[in-house]
Amino acid sequence: MSYTDKSLVCRDCGSTFTFTEGEQEFYAQKGFTNEPSRCPDCRAARKQGRSQVAYDSDRGYGYGREPRQMYEVPCSQCGQTARVPFQPRTDKPVYCSNCFEQQRGYR
Repeated sequence: MSYTDKSLVCRDCGSTFTFTEGEQEFYAQKGFTNEPSRCPDCRAARKQGRSQVAYDSDRGYGYGREPRQMYEVPCSQCGQTARVPFQPRTDKPVYCSNCFEQQRGYR
């Protein structure tokens, strides 16, 4: 299929940007059906904003979330302190990271 450069209008800033032949070919290879709706600068700014929402085991996902409640309990196998994101029950064992990996290896 033959592609030609297209002029598109950014939905965020309203500026005109070019959707090049190469970009169109790339989109087609990836199976994308929609044209980009943001200019490269707005796409980069949006991507930069998303990268700050990465997962953190103490905070979880998302903007403005409170830090995740962590509980410190002794490991059922070795006795070291384990930090877990749930309130442990007395009828179930809780393992530190090392012992948990060992338990997973037995399956």
